[in-house]
Amino acid sequence: MGAARTDMHRLQELVRLARMGTGSREVARLLAMSPKTELKYRRALEGAGLLAGEPDALPELSTLRAAVEVAHPPPTPRALRTSVDDWMPTLEQAFQDGVEAKAVWDKLKRTEADFAASYSAVRRAYARLRRARGVEPEDVALPVDTAPGEVAQVDFGYVGQLFDPQSGRVRKAWVFVMVLGFSRHLFARLVFDQSTSTWLELHAEAFRFFGGVPRVVVPDNLKAAVVRAAFGADDRHLLGLNRSYRELARFFGFKVDPAPVRAPEKKGKVESAVRYVKRNFMATCEHEELAPANAALCDWVLRTAGTRRHAATGQAPLAHFEGEERARLLPLPPLSFQAVRWKPATVHADSHVEFEGRLYSAPWRLIGRRVWVRATAVAVELYADDTRVATHERRGPGRRSTNEHHLPEGRRDLRFREESYWQDRANLLGEDVGRYVRAVFESDDVLSKLRDVQAIVTHLESFPAHRARATVLRAHAFGNYTYQGIKRILRDALDLEPLPTFVEPAHGELLQPRFARSAEELLARFTETTHEPH
Repeated sequence: MGAARTDMHRLQELVRLARMGTGSREVARLLAMSPKTELKYRRALEGAGLLAGEPDALPELSTLRAAVEVAHPPPTPRALRTSVDDWMPTLEQAFQDGVEAKAVWDKLKRTEADFAASYSAVRRAYARLRRARGVEPEDVALPVDTAPGEVAQVDFGYVGQLFDPQSGRVRKAWVFVMVLGFSRHLFARLVFDQSTSTWLELHAEAFRFFGGVPRVVVPDNLKAAVVRAAFGADDRHLLGLNRSYRELARFFGFKVDPAPVRAPEKKGKVESAVRYVKRNFMATCEHEELAPANAALCDWVLRTAGTRRHAATGQAPLAHFEGEERARLLPLPPLSFQAVRWKPATVHADSHVEFEGRLYSAPWRLIGRRVWVRATAVAVELYADDTRVATHERRGPGRRSTNEHHLPEGRRDLRFREESYWQDRANLLGEDVGRYVRAVFESDDVLSKLRDVQAIVTHLESFPAHRARATVLRAHAFGNYTYQGIKRILRDALDLEPLPTFVEPAHGELLQPRFARSAEELLARFTETTHEPH
Protein backbone atom coordinates (compact mmCIF):
# COMPACT_ATOMS: atom_id res chain seq x y z
CA MET A 1 0.00 0.00 0.00
CA GLY A 2 3.08 2.24 -0.14
CA ALA A 3 2.26 3.52 -3.63
CA ALA A 4 -1.34 4.11 -2.55
CA ARG A 5 -0.19 6.25 0.39
CA THR A 6 1.92 8.27 -2.05
CA ASP A 7 -1.13 8.87 -4.25
CA MET A 8 -3.50 9.82 -1.43
CA HIS A 9 -2.90 13.55 -1.88
CA ARG A 10 -4.24 13.25 -5.47
CA LEU A 11 -7.63 11.83 -4.47
CA GLN A 12 -9.39 15.23 -4.56
CA GLU A 13 -8.07 15.90 -8.07
CA LEU A 14 -9.31 12.44 -9.14
CA VAL A 15 -12.81 13.23 -7.80
CA ARG A 16 -12.86 16.63 -9.55
CA LEU A 17 -11.84 15.13 -12.93
CA ALA A 18 -14.27 12.25 -12.58
CA ARG A 19 -17.17 14.64 -11.81
CA MET A 20 -16.19 16.52 -14.97
CA GLY A 21 -16.60 13.31 -16.96
CA THR A 22 -12.93 12.65 -17.64
CA GLY A 23 -12.26 9.03 -18.49
CA SER A 24 -10.26 6.69 -16.33
CA ARG A 25 -7.27 6.42 -18.63
CA GLU A 26 -7.07 10.18 -19.11
CA VAL A 27 -7.27 10.74 -15.34
CA ALA A 28 -4.46 8.25 -14.83
CA ARG A 29 -2.33 10.10 -17.38
CA LEU A 30 -3.06 13.51 -15.92
CA LEU A 31 -2.32 12.38 -12.37
CA ALA A 32 0.75 10.34 -13.37
CA MET A 33 -0.53 7.15 -11.81
CA SER A 34 -1.02 3.69 -13.22
CA PRO A 35 -4.44 2.88 -14.75
CA LYS A 36 -4.81 0.01 -12.32
CA THR A 37 -4.31 2.27 -9.29
CA GLU A 38 -6.65 4.92 -10.72
CA LEU A 39 -9.34 2.29 -11.30
CA LYS A 40 -8.95 0.99 -7.72
CA TYR A 41 -9.41 4.47 -6.24
CA ARG A 42 -12.29 5.30 -8.64
CA ARG A 43 -14.27 2.18 -7.67
CA ALA A 44 -13.69 2.75 -3.93
CA LEU A 45 -14.85 6.37 -4.13
CA GLU A 46 -17.75 5.53 -6.43
CA GLY A 47 -18.91 2.84 -4.02
CA ALA A 48 -18.94 5.44 -1.24
CA GLY A 49 -21.01 7.81 -3.43
CA LEU A 50 -18.28 10.44 -3.52
CA LEU A 51 -17.99 10.82 -7.32
CA ALA A 52 -21.39 12.46 -7.64
CA GLY A 53 -21.65 16.21 -7.19
CA GLU A 54 -20.25 19.52 -8.38
CA PRO A 55 -16.55 19.59 -9.39
CA ASP A 56 -15.83 22.56 -7.14
CA ALA A 57 -17.49 21.16 -3.99
CA LEU A 58 -14.94 18.49 -3.18
CA PRO A 59 -15.03 16.31 -0.02
CA GLU A 60 -12.33 16.60 2.62
CA LEU A 61 -9.21 14.53 2.05
CA SER A 62 -9.84 12.65 5.29
CA THR A 63 -13.27 11.56 3.99
CA LEU A 64 -11.74 10.33 0.76
CA ARG A 65 -8.97 8.54 2.62
CA ALA A 66 -11.47 6.77 4.88
CA ALA A 67 -13.48 5.57 1.88
CA VAL A 68 -10.38 4.07 0.25
CA GLU A 69 -9.29 2.38 3.48
CA VAL A 70 -12.76 0.84 3.91
CA ALA A 71 -12.58 -0.66 0.45
CA HIS A 72 -8.93 -1.58 0.71
CA PRO A 73 -7.94 -1.93 4.37
CA PRO A 74 -4.16 -1.94 5.01
CA PRO A 75 -2.80 -5.44 5.51
CA THR A 76 -2.12 -6.50 9.05
CA PRO A 77 1.62 -6.93 9.45
CA ARG A 78 2.66 -10.48 10.11
CA ALA A 79 3.63 -10.86 13.74
CA LEU A 80 7.23 -12.00 14.03
CA ARG A 81 8.42 -13.54 17.26
CA THR A 82 11.54 -12.05 18.80
CA SER A 83 13.98 -13.42 21.30
CA VAL A 84 12.60 -11.20 24.07
CA ASP A 85 8.88 -11.96 23.67
CA ASP A 86 8.83 -14.45 26.54
CA TRP A 87 10.63 -11.97 28.78
CA MET A 88 8.53 -8.88 28.06
CA PRO A 89 6.72 -8.93 31.45
CA THR A 90 10.11 -8.82 33.16
CA LEU A 91 11.36 -6.09 30.84
CA GLU A 92 8.18 -4.04 31.29
CA GLN A 93 8.48 -4.21 35.07
CA ALA A 94 12.17 -3.27 34.95
CA PHE A 95 11.35 -0.38 32.60
CA GLN A 96 8.69 0.92 34.98
CA ASP A 97 11.12 0.63 37.90
CA GLY A 98 13.70 2.75 36.07
CA VAL A 99 16.20 -0.10 35.62
CA GLU A 100 18.48 0.45 32.63
CA ALA A 101 18.43 -1.99 29.71
CA LYS A 102 22.05 -3.07 30.29
CA ALA A 103 21.40 -3.84 33.94
CA VAL A 104 18.34 -6.03 33.30
CA TRP A 105 20.12 -7.77 30.40
CA ASP A 106 23.11 -8.55 32.61
CA LYS A 107 20.86 -9.91 35.34
CA LEU A 108 18.85 -12.16 33.01
CA LYS A 109 22.03 -13.53 31.48
CA ARG A 110 23.38 -14.26 34.93
CA THR A 111 20.27 -15.77 36.52
CA GLU A 112 18.21 -17.32 33.69
CA ALA A 113 19.78 -20.28 31.91
CA ASP A 114 17.34 -20.18 28.97
CA PHE A 115 17.67 -16.44 28.32
CA ALA A 116 19.38 -16.04 24.93
CA ALA A 117 18.36 -12.56 23.78
CA SER A 118 21.06 -10.13 22.71
CA TYR A 119 21.60 -6.75 24.33
CA SER A 120 20.44 -5.11 21.08
CA ALA A 121 17.14 -7.00 21.31
CA VAL A 122 16.61 -5.74 24.86
CA ARG A 123 17.42 -2.19 23.77
CA ARG A 124 14.87 -2.42 20.93
CA ALA A 125 12.29 -3.69 23.40
CA TYR A 126 13.03 -0.75 25.67
CA ALA A 127 12.65 1.62 22.70
CA ARG A 128 9.18 0.16 21.96
CA LEU A 129 8.20 0.57 25.61
CA ARG A 130 9.45 4.14 25.57
CA ARG A 131 7.42 4.98 22.44
CA ALA A 132 4.32 3.35 23.95
CA ARG A 133 4.76 5.36 27.14
CA GLY A 134 5.10 8.64 25.27
CA VAL A 135 6.84 11.79 26.39
CA GLU A 136 6.75 12.50 30.12
CA PRO A 137 7.49 15.73 31.99
CA GLU A 138 10.91 14.43 33.07
CA ASP A 139 11.91 14.06 29.41
CA VAL A 140 11.62 17.78 28.78
CA ALA A 141 14.98 19.56 28.79
CA LEU A 142 14.47 22.88 30.53
CA PRO A 143 16.99 25.60 29.59
CA VAL A 144 18.35 27.21 32.75
CA ASP A 145 19.59 30.79 32.68
CA THR A 146 22.09 31.68 35.39
CA ALA A 147 23.08 35.08 36.69
CA PRO A 148 26.68 36.34 36.29
CA GLY A 149 29.01 34.79 38.85
CA GLU A 150 26.32 32.45 40.13
CA VAL A 151 27.17 28.92 38.89
CA ALA A 152 30.12 26.92 37.62
CA GLN A 153 30.02 23.29 36.49
CA VAL A 154 33.01 20.95 36.79
CA ASP A 155 33.87 17.50 35.46
CA PHE A 156 36.65 15.22 34.23
CA GLY A 157 36.80 13.75 30.73
CA TYR A 158 39.08 11.02 29.39
CA VAL A 159 41.25 12.31 26.53
CA GLY A 160 43.54 9.39 25.68
CA GLN A 161 47.19 8.78 26.59
CA LEU A 162 50.16 11.10 27.09
CA PHE A 163 53.78 10.49 27.93
CA ASP A 164 54.82 10.97 31.55
CA PRO A 165 58.55 11.82 31.75
CA GLN A 166 58.60 11.21 35.52
CA SER A 167 57.57 7.56 35.19
CA GLY A 168 59.03 7.16 31.71
CA ARG A 169 55.86 5.62 30.32
CA VAL A 170 52.66 6.47 28.52
CA ARG A 171 49.72 6.97 30.88
CA LYS A 172 45.98 7.61 30.67
CA ALA A 173 45.14 11.30 30.79
CA TRP A 174 42.01 13.28 31.71
CA VAL A 175 40.99 16.86 31.21
CA PHE A 176 39.52 18.80 34.13
CA VAL A 177 37.07 21.46 32.98
CA MET A 178 35.32 24.20 34.95
CA VAL A 179 32.89 26.31 32.91
CA LEU A 180 31.04 29.40 34.13
CA GLY A 181 27.31 29.09 33.50
CA PHE A 182 26.71 32.68 32.45
CA SER A 183 29.56 33.55 30.10
CA ARG A 184 30.65 29.97 29.21
CA HIS A 185 34.26 31.00 29.82
CA LEU A 186 36.17 27.88 30.81
CA PHE A 187 39.27 26.64 32.59
CA ALA A 188 40.90 23.36 31.48
CA ARG A 189 43.91 21.31 32.63
CA LEU A 190 45.26 17.90 31.61
CA VAL A 191 46.13 15.51 34.45
CA PHE A 192 47.14 11.89 34.99
CA ASP A 193 44.77 11.11 37.87
CA GLN A 194 41.42 12.04 39.43
CA SER A 195 42.55 11.82 43.06
CA THR A 196 41.12 13.98 45.81
CA SER A 197 44.29 16.09 46.06
CA THR A 198 44.27 16.71 42.29
CA TRP A 199 40.56 17.57 42.39
CA LEU A 200 41.11 20.15 45.15
CA GLU A 201 44.20 21.72 43.63
CA LEU A 202 42.51 22.13 40.24
CA HIS A 203 39.58 23.95 41.84
CA ALA A 204 41.96 26.37 43.53
CA GLU A 205 43.85 26.85 40.26
CA ALA A 206 40.60 27.48 38.35
CA PHE A 207 39.49 30.14 40.85
CA ARG A 208 42.85 31.87 40.52
CA PHE A 209 42.49 31.71 36.72
CA PHE A 210 39.06 33.38 36.86
CA GLY A 211 40.19 35.84 39.52
CA GLY A 212 37.19 35.00 41.72
CA VAL A 213 34.85 32.28 42.96
CA PRO A 214 31.33 31.38 41.71
CA ARG A 215 28.66 31.13 44.39
CA VAL A 216 27.62 27.58 43.45
CA VAL A 217 29.70 24.75 42.00
CA VAL A 218 27.96 21.79 40.34
CA PRO A 219 30.17 18.67 40.30
CA ASP A 220 29.36 15.26 38.96
CA ASN A 221 28.79 12.47 41.48
CA LEU A 222 32.42 11.36 41.25
CA LYS A 223 34.11 9.93 44.31
CA ALA A 224 36.35 12.94 44.92
CA ALA A 225 33.33 15.21 45.37
CA VAL A 226 30.41 13.09 46.58
CA VAL A 227 30.75 10.01 48.74
CA ARG A 228 27.10 8.97 48.72
CA ALA A 229 24.83 10.21 45.95
CA ALA A 230 21.16 11.09 46.34
CA PHE A 231 18.63 9.26 44.18
CA GLY A 232 16.04 11.98 43.82
CA ALA A 233 14.94 15.36 45.07
CA ASP A 234 13.41 13.85 48.22
CA ASP A 235 16.74 12.32 49.24
CA ARG A 236 19.05 15.30 48.86
CA HIS A 237 19.50 15.38 52.63
CA LEU A 238 21.32 12.05 52.23
CA LEU A 239 24.11 13.63 50.21
CA GLY A 240 27.44 12.95 51.82
CA LEU A 241 30.03 15.39 50.54
CA ASN A 242 33.62 14.38 50.72
CA ARG A 243 35.11 16.01 53.82
CA SER A 244 38.05 17.37 51.85
CA TYR A 245 35.68 19.02 49.37
CA ARG A 246 33.72 20.53 52.26
CA GLU A 247 36.87 22.19 53.56
CA LEU A 248 37.61 23.56 50.09
CA ALA A 249 34.08 24.98 49.83
CA ARG A 250 34.30 26.59 53.28
CA PHE A 251 37.66 28.15 52.48
CA PHE A 252 36.53 29.72 49.18
CA GLY A 253 32.95 30.38 50.30
CA PHE A 254 30.97 28.52 47.60
CA LYS A 255 28.05 26.09 47.87
CA VAL A 256 28.13 22.59 46.35
CA ASP A 257 25.14 21.35 44.33
CA PRO A 258 25.98 17.87 42.97
CA ALA A 259 24.30 16.80 39.74
CA PRO A 260 21.63 14.07 40.13
CA VAL A 261 22.67 10.49 39.52
CA ARG A 262 22.51 9.31 35.88
CA ALA A 263 21.47 12.78 34.71
CA PRO A 264 24.35 14.29 32.72
CA GLU A 265 21.97 16.78 31.13
CA LYS A 266 21.74 18.50 34.54
CA LYS A 267 25.32 19.68 33.99
CA GLY A 268 25.09 20.00 30.24
CA LYS A 269 27.28 23.09 30.05
CA VAL A 270 30.38 21.28 31.29
CA GLU A 271 29.50 18.11 29.38
CA SER A 272 29.43 20.20 26.22
CA ALA A 273 32.67 21.95 27.19
CA VAL A 274 34.47 18.64 27.78
CA ARG A 275 33.35 17.38 24.36
CA TYR A 276 34.50 20.66 22.80
CA VAL A 277 37.99 20.31 24.35
CA LYS A 278 38.26 16.72 23.14
CA ARG A 279 36.97 17.30 19.61
CA ASN A 280 38.69 20.62 18.98
CA PHE A 281 41.88 20.92 21.00
CA MET A 282 42.81 17.27 21.55
CA ALA A 283 41.98 16.38 17.94
CA THR A 284 44.66 18.79 16.72
CA CYS A 285 47.14 18.66 19.62
CA GLU A 286 50.57 17.53 18.45
CA HIS A 287 52.20 17.36 21.90
CA GLU A 288 52.76 13.94 23.45
CA GLU A 289 53.89 15.11 26.91
CA LEU A 290 51.67 16.60 29.60
CA ALA A 291 53.52 19.87 30.27
CA PRO A 292 53.72 21.18 26.68
CA ALA A 293 50.19 19.94 26.02
CA ASN A 294 48.92 21.96 29.01
CA ALA A 295 50.78 25.05 27.82
CA ALA A 296 49.11 24.73 24.43
CA LEU A 297 45.75 24.12 26.13
CA CYS A 298 46.03 27.40 28.07
CA ASP A 299 46.67 29.27 24.84
CA TRP A 300 43.76 27.49 23.14
CA VAL A 301 41.37 28.41 25.99
CA LEU A 302 42.09 32.13 25.56
CA ARG A 303 42.62 32.45 21.81
CA THR A 304 40.20 29.85 20.43
CA ALA A 305 37.62 28.79 22.99
CA GLY A 306 37.46 32.28 24.47
CA THR A 307 37.01 34.13 21.19
CA ARG A 308 34.52 31.86 19.40
CA ARG A 309 30.88 32.89 19.09
CA HIS A 310 29.05 30.66 21.54
CA ALA A 311 25.84 29.24 20.09
CA ALA A 312 23.85 29.58 23.33
CA THR A 313 24.87 33.12 24.31
CA GLY A 314 25.66 34.55 20.89
CA GLN A 315 28.81 36.15 22.35
CA ALA A 316 32.50 35.37 22.73
CA PRO A 317 32.94 33.74 26.18
CA LEU A 318 36.08 35.67 27.16
CA ALA A 319 34.63 39.08 26.26
CA HIS A 320 31.32 38.15 27.89
CA PHE A 321 33.21 37.14 31.04
CA GLU A 322 35.34 40.27 31.19
CA GLY A 323 32.41 42.56 30.47
CA GLU A 324 29.73 41.19 32.82
CA GLU A 325 30.82 38.23 34.95
CA ARG A 326 34.29 38.77 36.40
CA ALA A 327 33.15 41.60 38.68
CA ARG A 328 30.26 39.46 39.99
CA LEU A 329 32.43 36.61 41.26
CA LEU A 330 33.17 36.26 44.96
CA PRO A 331 36.62 37.62 45.87
CA LEU A 332 39.48 35.23 46.43
CA PRO A 333 40.51 34.67 50.08
CA PRO A 334 43.58 36.66 51.16
CA LEU A 335 45.46 33.48 52.14
CA SER A 336 46.53 30.78 49.72
CA PHE A 337 44.64 27.50 49.93
CA GLN A 338 46.37 24.63 51.69
CA ALA A 339 44.86 21.35 50.59
CA VAL A 340 43.30 19.37 53.42
CA ARG A 341 42.81 15.68 52.84
CA TRP A 342 40.38 13.52 54.81
CA LYS A 343 40.59 9.75 54.76
CA PRO A 344 38.93 7.04 56.88
CA ALA A 345 41.31 4.61 58.58
CA THR A 346 41.17 1.75 61.07
CA VAL A 347 43.13 1.78 64.33
CA HIS A 348 45.21 -1.40 64.22
CA ALA A 349 46.26 -3.63 67.10
CA ASP A 350 49.48 -1.66 67.57
CA SER A 351 47.35 1.44 68.28
CA HIS A 352 48.40 3.13 65.01
CA VAL A 353 46.69 4.07 61.75
CA GLU A 354 48.37 4.07 58.35
CA PHE A 355 48.33 7.12 56.11
CA GLU A 356 50.48 7.52 52.99
CA GLY A 357 53.09 5.03 54.14
CA ARG A 358 53.53 6.38 57.71
CA LEU A 359 52.04 5.18 60.97
CA TYR A 360 50.39 7.56 63.46
CA SER A 361 49.31 6.56 66.97
CA ALA A 362 45.78 6.85 68.35
CA PRO A 363 44.50 6.20 71.89
CA TRP A 364 44.68 2.44 72.43
CA ARG A 365 41.02 2.17 73.44
CA LEU A 366 40.12 2.99 69.80
CA ILE A 367 41.74 -0.21 68.49
CA GLY A 368 39.48 -1.78 65.86
CA ARG A 369 37.46 1.39 65.29
CA ARG A 370 37.26 3.57 62.20
CA VAL A 371 38.57 7.11 62.62
CA TRP A 372 39.05 10.02 60.22
CA VAL A 373 42.51 11.19 59.24
CA ARG A 374 42.72 14.93 58.50
CA ALA A 375 46.03 15.72 56.82
CA THR A 376 47.52 19.07 55.90
CA ALA A 377 50.98 19.77 54.53
CA VAL A 378 52.42 19.95 58.07
CA ALA A 379 50.12 17.97 60.40
CA VAL A 380 48.03 14.81 60.69
CA GLU A 381 45.01 14.87 63.00
CA LEU A 382 42.82 11.92 63.97
CA TYR A 383 39.10 12.32 64.69
CA ALA A 384 36.74 9.85 66.36
CA ASP A 385 33.04 10.79 66.43
CA ASP A 386 34.00 14.28 65.20
CA THR A 387 36.29 14.73 68.22
CA ARG A 388 40.00 15.25 67.67
CA VAL A 389 41.86 12.51 69.54
CA ALA A 390 45.44 12.89 68.22
CA THR A 391 47.74 15.36 66.48
CA HIS A 392 51.06 14.47 64.80
CA GLU A 393 53.61 16.16 62.61
CA ARG A 394 53.06 15.17 58.96
CA ARG A 395 56.78 14.62 58.35
CA GLY A 396 59.31 13.30 60.79
CA PRO A 397 62.14 10.83 61.37
CA GLY A 398 61.27 7.20 60.90
CA ARG A 399 58.11 5.57 59.67
CA ARG A 400 56.25 5.71 62.99
CA SER A 401 54.98 8.70 64.95
CA THR A 402 53.95 7.62 68.45
CA ASN A 403 52.51 9.56 71.37
CA GLU A 404 53.46 7.61 74.51
CA HIS A 405 50.17 8.51 76.20
CA HIS A 406 48.26 6.67 73.45
CA LEU A 407 49.64 3.32 74.68
CA PRO A 408 48.42 1.42 77.78
CA GLU A 409 50.09 2.52 81.00
CA GLY A 410 52.44 -0.17 82.23
CA ARG A 411 53.04 -1.51 78.74
CA ARG A 412 53.93 1.57 76.74
CA ASP A 413 57.60 1.43 77.74
CA LEU A 414 58.06 -2.15 76.57
CA ARG A 415 58.49 -0.95 73.00
CA PHE A 416 61.93 0.45 73.88
CA ARG A 417 64.50 -2.23 73.09
CA GLU A 418 67.78 -0.45 73.93
CA GLU A 419 69.62 -1.64 77.07
CA SER A 420 70.87 1.91 77.68
CA TYR A 421 67.27 3.17 78.01
CA TRP A 422 66.49 0.73 80.80
CA GLN A 423 69.86 1.21 82.44
CA ASP A 424 69.17 4.96 82.63
CA ARG A 425 65.76 4.33 84.17
CA ALA A 426 67.30 2.01 86.75
CA ASN A 427 69.92 4.63 87.63
CA LEU A 428 67.11 7.08 88.39
CA LEU A 429 65.93 4.71 91.13
CA GLY A 430 69.29 4.83 92.82
CA GLU A 431 72.92 3.80 92.48
CA ASP A 432 72.27 0.36 93.99
CA VAL A 433 69.43 -0.34 91.57
CA GLY A 434 71.59 0.76 88.64
CA ARG A 435 74.41 -1.55 89.77
CA TYR A 436 71.99 -4.44 90.20
CA VAL A 437 70.53 -3.97 86.68
CA ARG A 438 74.03 -4.01 85.20
CA ALA A 439 74.60 -7.30 87.02
CA VAL A 440 71.36 -8.68 85.56
CA PHE A 441 72.47 -7.80 82.02
CA GLU A 442 75.85 -9.48 82.67
CA SER A 443 74.42 -12.58 84.38
CA ASP A 444 74.24 -14.51 81.09
CA ASP A 445 76.74 -14.07 78.27
CA VAL A 446 74.44 -15.72 75.69
CA LEU A 447 70.78 -15.18 76.65
CA SER A 448 69.39 -11.64 76.40
CA LYS A 449 68.17 -10.35 79.75
CA LEU A 450 66.32 -7.34 78.31
CA ARG A 451 62.84 -8.68 79.08
CA ASP A 452 63.90 -9.49 82.66
CA VAL A 453 65.27 -5.98 83.13
CA GLN A 454 62.09 -4.41 81.65
CA ALA A 455 59.96 -6.34 84.12
CA ILE A 456 62.29 -5.68 87.08
CA VAL A 457 62.61 -1.92 86.52
CA THR A 458 58.90 -1.44 85.80
CA HIS A 459 58.02 -3.37 88.98
CA LEU A 460 60.52 -1.53 91.18
CA GLU A 461 59.21 1.85 89.95
CA SER A 462 55.86 1.09 91.58
CA PHE A 463 57.45 0.95 95.07
CA PRO A 464 59.12 3.59 97.25
CA ALA A 465 62.80 4.17 96.53
CA HIS A 466 63.98 2.75 99.89
CA ARG A 467 62.18 -0.53 99.30
CA ALA A 468 63.53 -0.78 95.74
CA ARG A 469 67.09 -0.30 97.10
CA ALA A 470 66.64 -2.86 99.88
CA THR A 471 65.16 -5.36 97.44
CA VAL A 472 68.03 -5.26 94.96
CA LEU A 473 70.61 -5.44 97.78
CA ARG A 474 68.99 -8.63 99.09
CA ALA A 475 68.65 -10.13 95.61
CA HIS A 476 72.28 -9.25 94.81
CA ALA A 477 73.47 -10.75 98.10
CA PHE A 478 71.84 -14.06 97.25
CA GLY A 479 72.89 -13.95 93.57
CA ASN A 480 69.28 -13.76 92.39
CA TYR A 481 68.94 -11.90 89.07
CA THR A 482 65.38 -12.82 88.04
CA TYR A 483 62.13 -10.89 87.94
CA GLN A 484 60.44 -13.67 89.91
CA GLY A 485 63.00 -13.26 92.68
CA ILE A 486 62.48 -9.47 92.88
CA LYS A 487 58.73 -9.93 92.88
CA ARG A 488 58.89 -12.58 95.65
CA ILE A 489 61.09 -10.40 97.90
CA LEU A 490 58.63 -7.50 97.67
CA ARG A 491 55.57 -9.72 97.99
CA ASP A 492 56.85 -11.35 101.17
CA ALA A 493 58.32 -8.06 102.48
CA LEU A 494 61.74 -9.70 102.77
CA ASP A 495 63.29 -6.39 101.84
CA LEU A 496 62.26 -5.12 105.30
CA GLU A 497 64.37 -7.77 107.07
CA PRO A 498 68.12 -7.33 107.76
CA LEU A 499 70.61 -8.81 105.31
CA PRO A 500 72.70 -11.86 106.35
CA THR A 501 76.23 -11.19 107.69
CA PHE A 502 78.23 -13.16 105.09
CA VAL A 503 80.47 -11.28 102.71
CA GLU A 504 78.76 -10.39 99.50
CA PRO A 505 80.59 -12.07 96.60
CA ALA A 506 81.47 -10.21 93.49
CA HIS A 507 79.22 -11.15 90.66
CA GLY A 508 80.53 -14.15 88.73
CA GLU A 509 82.84 -15.40 91.57
CA LEU A 510 81.74 -18.69 93.23
CA LEU A 511 83.24 -19.80 96.59
CA GLN A 512 83.01 -23.42 95.54
CA PRO A 513 82.11 -24.16 91.92
CA ARG A 514 79.55 -26.93 91.90
CA PHE A 515 81.64 -29.52 90.03
CA ALA A 516 85.15 -28.20 90.82
CA ARG A 517 87.62 -29.99 93.27
CA SER A 518 89.31 -28.12 96.07
CA ALA A 519 93.03 -27.24 95.99
CA GLU A 520 93.81 -29.72 98.86
CA GLU A 521 92.11 -32.55 96.97
CA LEU A 522 94.06 -31.81 93.81
CA LEU A 523 97.36 -31.59 95.80
CA ALA A 524 96.71 -34.92 97.51
CA ARG A 525 95.91 -36.56 94.18
CA PHE A 526 99.18 -35.14 92.73
CA THR A 527 101.23 -36.51 95.72
CA GLU A 528 99.75 -39.99 95.33
CA THR A 529 100.65 -40.06 91.67
CA THR A 530 104.30 -39.01 92.16
CA HIS A 531 104.96 -41.70 94.89
CA GLU A 532 103.60 -44.67 92.96
CA PRO A 533 106.27 -47.34 92.25
CA HIS A 534 107.35 -47.76 88.68
